[in-house]
Formats: sequence, structure tokens, C-alpha cells
Amino acid sequence: MVSYKELGLVNSRELFKKAVDGGYAIPAFNFNNMEQLQAIISACVETKSPVILQVSSGARKYANQTLLRYMAQGAVQYAKELGYEIPIVLHLDHGDSFELCKDCINSGFSSVMIDGSHLPYEENVALTKKVVEYAHQHDVTVEGELGVLAGIEDEVQAEHHTYTEPDDVVDFVSRTGVDSLAISIGTSHGAFKFTPEQCTRNKDGVLVPPPLRFDILEEIEKRIPGFPIVLHGSSSVPQQYVATINQYGGKLKDSIGIPEEQLRKAAKSAVCKINIDSDGRLAMTAAVREVFANKPAEFDPRKYLGPAREELKKLYMHKTEKVLGSAGKA
Repeated sequence: MVSYKELGLVNSRELFKKAVDGGYAIPAFNFNNMEQLQAIISACVETKSPVILQVSSGARKYANQTLLRYMAQGAVQYAKELGYEIPIVLHLDHGDSFELCKDCINSGFSSVMIDGSHLPYEENVALTKKVVEYAHQHDVTVEGELGVLAGIEDEVQAEHHTYTEPDDVVDFVSRTGVDSLAISIGTSHGAFKFTPEQCTRNKDGVLVPPPLRFDILEEIEKRIPGFPIVLHGSSSVPQQYVATINQYGGKLKDSIGIPEEQLRKAAKSAVCKINIDSDGRLAMTAAVREVFANKPAEFDPRKYLGPAREELKKLYMHKTEKVLGSAGKA
């Protein structure tokens, strides 16, 4: 067994308390490879933001669990090398079984999510409680989920939203002992969060998605005041990246995300962790496609992954400074 403390990582407990009290959210950026990790760490060091390195089950298989552990340890050292020691959490995103969560805890993760939201309520409670009991023995923090987000992200797939029921949250939190709670208030996984039929068009003809259900969030905050809340599926799907991808041969029709002003509003509440994955994928893909289109003879991976890394860094700095409010909070 490897403790995350040996790797220089922290769990999310203190970070979330500060974020709730300070009215900002910690970025949870998903990564699968070295360039994404470099971009996340350099952006967060430069903006002095704490960060959650988020790994899905699929990313863990793709990158290899042993390599991931050393990458996380390397990220801590890289931040020091860049001149500012930021708090770094290594978090399992959408863990779907006790065994997976246990394996991640044993291999150096400082935080895990157990997603039992697709199960009947009592089964979700039992599974979440089991993970919490094991995790807390090792001072690892646990995120649970109530409600279901529509959309597709790696192995996670659902056709319809099920909004979180405020009446359930007190019972769920008290019986499971979770450290944070992911809720469903209208965010969605992936780059195609809404159909055009679900949206309205503004005066410029741009599709505007339905607003988040802040009424549900406010009710939840009343029931469990000060408790750390998490938003999944919170990519904004920047249209400049969509346009670049489509300009250079891509086919992203009607890709729509969550407006950043709604995420800013959420970050000022008890929402203290906001997950962003698809925006990074779009930024990276746009930069790579542009290189391939403009330099068709290029075959050195550094020459197309380098610009992708720089674009990612720019995106992540924007998120910490302009959207989540986490810049300067490390």
C-alpha cells in the first residue's frame, strides 16, 4: 500500500472548507497523459490555485495505474520546481465499485468518488458508506452522488437527468459520512449537453441552454448548510474551439455547454468543486487539428502536442481566474 502523503498530495477536506468559506470553487481537471498534466500544473502554479487532478476509471486503464501514481508524485515536484508549492489532490472520478475505490486508495489516491447514483437509494447509501469506512481509515476523502446527470463521459452514460431531491440529502450525508456531495441541477456530461430543441436562441442567433436549477441548489444548502457540494459535467464547450475543430475537418454539430456566468454564480455558493473535462479535450483537439492542417508534413509529436499543451494551459488559467475564483487561493 502507498499513502498519498508519501507522494506529497493532500486530501480535499481543508481545501473544501476554505472554498466554501471563501466563495470559490476548486478546479477538478481530468487528465490522461503527460501534456495535460503539465498544462494543469503550470497553469495552477502560475495562478496560485489549488487543484484536483481527476482520473476516471478509463483514464486509469489508459495511462496505467503505476505510471499515474508516479505522475502525481512528479506533479508535486514539478510545482515546486516552477517556484510555488500548490495543494494537489489526486481524485478518482466516478468510481463505480468498492473494489476500484479501495484499489485507488491503496495506490496513492487522496480522494475518491463512489458513484452509486444509478442504484436504488438504499443500495447507494450502503455502497457509499462502505467506501467511506475504508477511506477514512486512511484519511482519504470521499465524494458521493445523489441524482443522475445526462450525457456521456468515458464509461458513464445516462440518457436523462434525475435532479437531486433536496429531501434526501440530510439522510444521505448523515448515514454515509461522505465528505462532499455531487448533485444534479442541470449540468451534463460531454460536449453535447443539450439538444437544440432544449435551447433558445439569443439575438445573435446563438443557442442558449436552459439555466441551471439554482432553486434546487439553494434548497440543498438550506438542508446541509456549509456542506461541500460538487458539480459534474461543467464544461462550457468554448465555441472558438468547436469552430477551429470544424474548420479543420471536425464534425461537432450543435455542441453546447454550461455558460461560464452560471458556473461563476455556482462557485460563490457551497459548490466548492467544479469538474471540467470536455473543455480540455476540445482545446487540445483544436490545437492538434490546426497544426495538422497548416503543416501536413509534420510528424514530430512534440510539434503538435506542444501547441496543444499551451492551449490547455491558457484554458485552465482562464478557468481559475475568471470562472472558479480559485486563483490566488493556494
